[in-house]
Amino acid sequence: MTTIYGIKQCDTCRKALRWLDDQGVAHQWRDVREQPLQAADISAWLAKCDWRTLVNKRSTTWRELSEAERNALDASTIVVQLLATPTLTKRPVLLHDDALHIGFSPARYAEIFGT
Repeated sequence: MTTIYGIKQCDTCRKALRWLDDQGVAHQWRDVREQPLQAADISAWLAKCDWRTLVNKRSTTWRELSEAERNALDASTIVVQLLATPTLTKRPVLLHDDALHIGFSPARYAEIFGT
């Protein structure tokens, strides 16, 4: 099962979805604004990667956080923060064969899917 998480307004998510469609890769799309993440989703991701990998430090959401809020982020607070502001999550998040992949590049997806 392949699930891709993101937001429909994200150009990178659209590129990843288009790549999957063009390659004929069956997948499930989950817009995290329309179908909000649960704490269990994020916790499962954190079991597979460092919390810093999930944070999009180039996002508007990141820039809107105060310095104090940014400094307060750590492994114990990130789940609550990502639930409150899902656009802080680096996108897309791809879950494929129980492996987690953050971000998109055609070369990386070709490697993941063996195309």
